[in-house]
Amino acid sequence: MLLPTTYLRRKFRTFFMSDVPPSSTLARLDRSWNVKKTLKRVQRHKWNLYDVQYLLAFTIACFVFFVVTEPGVFVKLAIAALFTLALLVPITSQFFFPFIPIGTWLILFYSCRFIPADWRPSISVRVLPSLETILYGGNLSNVLAAHNNSVLDVLAWIPYGLIHFGAPFVCSAIMFLFAAPGTLPVFARSFGYMNLIGVSIQLFFPTSPPWYENLYGLAPATYDIRGSPGGLARVDGILGLDLYTSSFTASPMVFGAFPSLHSGCAVIEVLFMAYVFPRLTPFLLGYVLWIWWSTMYLTHHYFIDLIGGAILSATVFYIVSRNLLPAVQMDKASRWAYDSVDMGLRPSTKVRLTKEFYVEDEEWAISSSVESGNASPTDSPSSEWEIETLADNDESKAPLVSNTASKLQLPRYNESYNEKFSEKV
Repeated sequence: MLLPTTYLRRKFRTFFMSDVPPSSTLARLDRSWNVKKTLKRVQRHKWNLYDVQYLLAFTIACFVFFVVTEPGVFVKLAIAALFTLALLVPITSQFFFPFIPIGTWLILFYSCRFIPADWRPSISVRVLPSLETILYGGNLSNVLAAHNNSVLDVLAWIPYGLIHFGAPFVCSAIMFLFAAPGTLPVFARSFGYMNLIGVSIQLFFPTSPPWYENLYGLAPATYDIRGSPGGLARVDGILGLDLYTSSFTASPMVFGAFPSLHSGCAVIEVLFMAYVFPRLTPFLLGYVLWIWWSTMYLTHHYFIDLIGGAILSATVFYIVSRNLLPAVQMDKASRWAYDSVDMGLRPSTKVRLTKEFYVEDEEWAISSSVESGNASPTDSPSSEWEIETLADNDESKAPLVSNTASKLQLPRYNESYNEKFSEKV
């Protein structure tokens, strides 16, 4: 009789590994524990403008370290040391490098409760209600929340209080299994930067949510006012718990109505999932509308907040889809079936591959052969190629790619450039 773990392993291999190309290393993870391997990659790394993101993350981390008073210094140092170690060890760094934007967003959000009030701008109470009235003719949140009952409370709680917190993990697992190699790190970075930008806007442009207007009218707000669960207080009553009342009352960001990060998270998750599974687009859009309704019904956001979060996510997705996101190959059942990837390139760029850079933070491993060098990929997607983009007029540095050995493919949405590039090789 097979053990459950053995049975599941065999089922996994049967479903996901049955059509793996024999020579493909794209989906292989780095299992090395050797810190020297990472240090050598850093030494070989050619620093460029893209690396400014790490300087930004380090700057925010230093700010948080000195502003936050709880936990104490030694606990903060221990957390920083563990995170640095996770970045140095190859087996963990391939996951923690893409996690940097998410971690930066989380610590900045947590630090908001410790930022002195005299460092922060005045809270805008009238802007959002006024815009809501001008654009939509009234407060849509109050209209939707005017009639409530237990059934509607539960229907609003499910996306707002449950799915919202679990969806990033579920989407990540699905993309890791079924999307092209390299998709998950791009999603992680996009998700993190979208939230980081959103929290930054909330810090520099603090705005009151609908529940504040319901409780205090348009009276000036101060930072000593505690948060409110809004309609989630009724959910606590239904569940017989003090879950959302206590958590929202102690929220680090009380006046962060615009943009809505509930909307931002839902939209960016849906954009990535619809990109990987286009046939699910109608269902996924239904989820966005569901969470939009729930945020207004529970009096946590105005409709304009939702639009702001959606625009922020759409902008981030547009940038990464044009530059970083691997194209989906519809005939591939899982990540292990890929033997090549299409890169998201702008029409005005060319590609040059050099065996220089550790791609830990990109999760790229492009199976290719270059005439000017020995180009067979090694044992993991964390140590192969640097991808450089060159201006069209820089003909002297045009790539030399073997037409017979290369498995590099250009973007599916860039047919004219694809033809132009093919002529060169």
